[in-house]
Amino acid sequence: MSVVYLNGEFLTAEKATVSVFDRGFLLGDGVYEVIPAFGGCLFRLGAHLDRLQNSLDAIGLQNPLTFEHWENTLNQLIAENSHPQLSIYLQVTRGVAVRDHAFPADIKPSIFAMANPIQKLAESDFQNGVGAITLLDNRWQRCDIKAISLLPNVLLRQQAVEQGVAEAILIRDGNVTEGSASNVFVVLNGKIITPPKSQYILPGITRDLVLELAIANNMNCAEEIITQDMLLSAEEVWLTSSTKEVLAVTKLDDKAVGSGKPGPVWQVMTDIYREYKNGLLNH
Repeated sequence: MSVVYLNGEFLTAEKATVSVFDRGFLLGDGVYEVIPAFGGCLFRLGAHLDRLQNSLDAIGLQNPLTFEHWENTLNQLIAENSHPQLSIYLQVTRGVAVRDHAFPADIKPSIFAMANPIQKLAESDFQNGVGAITLLDNRWQRCDIKAISLLPNVLLRQQAVEQGVAEAILIRDGNVTEGSASNVFVVLNGKIITPPKSQYILPGITRDLVLELAIANNMNCAEEIITQDMLLSAEEVWLTSSTKEVLAVTKLDDKAVGSGKPGPVWQVMTDIYREYKNGLLNH
């Protein structure tokens, strides 16, 4: 049985309970992070905790733990849930109070974290790529906050599921923003492009790492606006996230992307990404 962390305690998942008056439950008033752990090592922890801090600042909530406290807590959580590859989910809500939209005074944040084995990507998805659809981005205007109120993303992703594909790539005002649960890259004329950061895009940790690795390896890359036409004519389309890593989209809106197979630039990036990841694990 898995062990979770809740408000200062480590306990079995079946014993972990929160109040029905928690603002996270009633109002979606909170933020979260997802951090992969490979071989017991938290992957780019500093970047994830920086993003957590940015989300907390954006909703006016003080970080309840120091960096060191977060690191120690999450490392103990990993030790309590021994597995070679874990996805660490942590959540901070504003806490328990009488239901009211306004921020309550003198409230204590609720802190929760759990560790689940990362579901290994099907080999066929890795070798052949996955399908996606394009949908109107009808979410709110602060997608840069990693908020727990994810109903718009859930509804968009469900449309993809019902069409038998892996992801929905979102379009706002004619331009690509991101996936319902991922960042998006395209390759056009050999150039790797991802949309620039804005309030409409979650600043993905894997997204930033892919750019960092591309620059370090002298690959042609840029943060630029991607129009819907550019997306539909791209030689390659990728999805990135902490659990997907770098995944090729080979079918978009029922049409083949490029050759209909993961492309050569994706293959180079995947090799570079794996080498980087293995280097951390062997350090």
